Amino acid sequence: MTEKITEPGKTATPAVDLQRELQRTQPDYVVYVPKSSDGSTFDTGNEHFLVFDGPDNSLMAVWTQSSFEGAGDHRIMFSRSADRGRTWSAPLRIAGAGNPGEAKRQASWGFPLVSRSGRIYILYNQHTGVTDYHPQLTGVMAGVYSDDNGASWSAPETVEMPRSPSYDHPDEKIPPNWVIWQKPERGTDGRYLVGVTRYASPAVSRQTLLAQPNWYSAETVVEFFRFDNIDDNPPTGRIVISGFNRDREALKIPYWSRPELSVCQEASIVPLPDGRLFCVMRSMTGYIWYAVSNDGCRWCPPRPLRRSDHGDVIQAPLCCTPLYRLHDGRYFLVHQNNNAAIGSGGPLNPLHSRRPACIALGEFRPQADQPIWFSASKVWMDNDGVGIGPLGRVECGVYSSMTYLDGCDVFWHPDRKFFLVGKKVTEEALAGLSV
Repeated sequence: MTEKITEPGKTATPAVDLQRELQRTQPDYVVYVPKSSDGSTFDTGNEHFLVFDGPDNSLMAVWTQSSFEGAGDHRIMFSRSADRGRTWSAPLRIAGAGNPGEAKRQASWGFPLVSRSGRIYILYNQHTGVTDYHPQLTGVMAGVYSDDNGASWSAPETVEMPRSPSYDHPDEKIPPNWVIWQKPERGTDGRYLVGVTRYASPAVSRQTLLAQPNWYSAETVVEFFRFDNIDDNPPTGRIVISGFNRDREALKIPYWSRPELSVCQEASIVPLPDGRLFCVMRSMTGYIWYAVSNDGCRWCPPRPLRRSDHGDVIQAPLCCTPLYRLHDGRYFLVHQNNNAAIGSGGPLNPLHSRRPACIALGEFRPQADQPIWFSASKVWMDNDGVGIGPLGRVECGVYSSMTYLDGCDVFWHPDRKFFLVGKKVTEEALAGLSV
């Protein structure tokens, strides 16, 4: 989601059969199909796709749209379904740029929080025109809210966000570099909690340790934010955030060739039956890492994620690895099950390793060292590596979300960061996965 794209995949041509391409991952729900494949309609980048239950029993979705990722026209879009996901309203731009000429207005990576009385907040990274690491990452936290189920939205306001002195630019006038990629979920105390990826400012980054730094070696750590007063329905500018595992206590994962450098990103958090929290994170080591917390405020140092205690590590390139708890209490891990060739003379660009979408089933083991054990992995869906959009993206099953709909868990994802679709997690899909 946050990479500087320098090596696109198989570039798609304008003469693309969109309906044929839409069916490659066999979706059960279709939320949005771009109006072109070449970027001419400025809507061919769609990602960070978060579907959630609206306070009126509808389904709602928020995502980042652009001509293509990094084009400079990122905007936050909202849509609603009143018929259980069968049809969706025309997308409404609630923040950000309207076209590539409005780069200073771009907004990225929106995420929802719904108060108990039904106020809907959408918060996001608002670029201010000042760039530190990259325009789609450098920004203040801003947001809007709706009290009428998304029909209208408040004027945007800035939210005071905890700084990270060891990773932010020393000049506090320069905004931090950050992204929140999953929906915040309520913790055991009822308040929303989420992981935050911090990108180190170039002014302080240890990426200079590398002879040939790249986007996938950016110094990054994971912290955690708790939104303390959402249920009080404050104006957006008065939302209170508490930060945990901040600054030098942030979670770190060693870069594959230089352990002094941390590449630790995109925490995906699930609750455990005993009240603890469990999160997985992406890395540039060729496999997933995890951490555990008793209260969401203090997290243990990350460790490699294994199939079981002392089992094999679960492979993944530098790509989000969403983990969700299914309605029956089991856990559902989506990953690419490859290591991007790390260890064979240097890693490949991870963009080329983000398919197919593989799944593993997890079960809670209360007495184990690693409290969730995982089955073997199997391929769940793929797009055959056919690139689409201006950059020819090929990612499958990334930057996703999960809801429970009509008796079935539904996995919502942006196929190739282009189509916005949903796929049911059926028992047939889980067949043969045993822990």
